Amino acid sequence: MAHLQAVVLPIVFGFKSINKFKNLKHYFLIPFSFVFLGLASMFEMIDHTKTDWIYIDHSSLFNWLFYSFLALGLTSLTISIIKNKFLIGINIFLCFGSIVSYLLIDKTVALFFQVMISIFLIVNWQRMFKDWLLIAYPIFGIIFTTFFGTNLAITGNQIWHIFIGPSGTLSVLTFYLVLKRSKKQFSEIL
Repeated sequence: MAHLQAVVLPIVFGFKSINKFKNLKHYFLIPFSFVFLGLASMFEMIDHTKTDWIYIDHSSLFNWLFYSFLALGLTSLTISIIKNKFLIGINIFLCFGSIVSYLLIDKTVALFFQVMISIFLIVNWQRMFKDWLLIAYPIFGIIFTTFFGTNLAITGNQIWHIFIGPSGTLSVLTFYLVLKRSKKQFSEIL
């Protein structure tokens, strides 16, 4: 269930976002962003079927797809709100770097690009929305998932695996709530 909700909820947010949030420059990317994040979780689930649902730190096609769709989702969220073509280009480069480096170099390099993508996301979203709720993304999506994942890798205790998906989903929920609040704020200004 921990994995299934991490697939379904982002995709639901994606469908709920269709033709909404028109107050954003590239609002049409928002549904794709959420669907990409849901697909990332789906590929992680598929990868787990190959390891009998036990976390194993390894590289595989489905693990690469997980990281690729995660990069696509976070990059799309960032690009959806920015107007500067140079910053859009940097985001696309970071996404491409994450996807390609996993295949050609190592998962560790892909994680570096993922960190850079997340920093761009946090900075640009905070600049745009100025919403205190955004603090939940680094807490749940970065700190907690890293904490749970590190404990899982160090101890091998699979109980930590159960917490990673819901923690990631809370970060995705954060994005959706910030978007809803921004739409409400935008309509009150008009």
